[in-house]
Amino acid sequence: MTNRELEILNIIKKNPLVSQNEIAQMLNITRSSVAVHIANLTKKGIIKGRGYLIEESRYVSVIGGANVDIVGFPNGSLRKNDSNPGKVKLSVGGVARNIAENISRLGINTKLFTVVGDDMYGEKIVDECKLAKIDTSYIKIIPNESSGTYLAILDENMDMDVAISSMDIFKHLNENYLNENSFTLQSSEIIVLDTNLDKEILEYAVKNYKDKKLFLDTVSYSKALRAKDVLGYFHTIKPNKLEAQAITGIKIDSYEDLIKASNSIHNLGVENIVISLGEKGAFYSTKDYQGRLRSKKVNIKNATGAGDAFQAGLVFGEYNLLPFKETIKYAMAASLVAMESEDTINKNISLEKIEKYINELEEY
Repeated sequence: MTNRELEILNIIKKNPLVSQNEIAQMLNITRSSVAVHIANLTKKGIIKGRGYLIEESRYVSVIGGANVDIVGFPNGSLRKNDSNPGKVKLSVGGVARNIAENISRLGINTKLFTVVGDDMYGEKIVDECKLAKIDTSYIKIIPNESSGTYLAILDENMDMDVAISSMDIFKHLNENYLNENSFTLQSSEIIVLDTNLDKEILEYAVKNYKDKKLFLDTVSYSKALRAKDVLGYFHTIKPNKLEAQAITGIKIDSYEDLIKASNSIHNLGVENIVISLGEKGAFYSTKDYQGRLRSKKVNIKNATGAGDAFQAGLVFGEYNLLPFKETIKYAMAASLVAMESEDTINKNISLEKIEKYINELEEY
């Protein structure tokens, strides 16, 4: 979509009955030029018919990585420089993609913005997203590129011995790609970003969509630093304790330190902060109050997807205009449901399951 088309759309959104002459006068262009732009927007399916009806249902957009994870498990002790009997598991992953799936499974219209290669892994990523009812219309397939792939070999203790991360394709998740999808992103109810994005693209995105409710997943200690200079643009952020230390420079050893770190983030403009504390639950903070929440009962089969589900719960609460204290309960309960499954994403996550876990939560 061109900048001029975006300008015309913004005018039409404010007044669907505006005439082409009025648009021309506002933009200081000819009426015939307006007619051409409107014809192009109609061909693209953005304008739906007479009266300039624009189809807009509420939705959440998620921008970031999607990849395939390949993990090898040896049957016994791992022998170097040899072929080891064992099992290999292939699954679709990526922080943004996993968050998008969890949001979609909670019944929210979700659009994923990412790039994949024109290979069998890219096809699998798109197919898995469709099964989860994620809108894949905006996933860009890059010719002659390999999809993002994470290859890991575990040892006999199920710890990672060696891994290779092939993520060169994400250089195509760039300014041009965001500009191509600017109208859809601008029309989102909420936009979720992860720090797998390059620092420059992350900064470009938040500055262009600063009027939207922006949510941030900080991913890791080192990657969290990519967002340090633009934290103030975000509505809600969810670091763990180490990531919070990275972005604030404050060492966190106590409850008072949690308050101090969160206040430093609030002072930048962030409304809601959640600092995950592992088995100790989560600390949450707004400019008006703070607290901690934990579960009295935890059934862990796999904890790797807990953070993605927690983020989805935060989005669910804000999307449905729940008070933040209620939102935190939904997010915490969603993470507990995720840990019930051996897979990173619990395909059976539901509001009913989440609400059962809410009764197991306590303030402390």
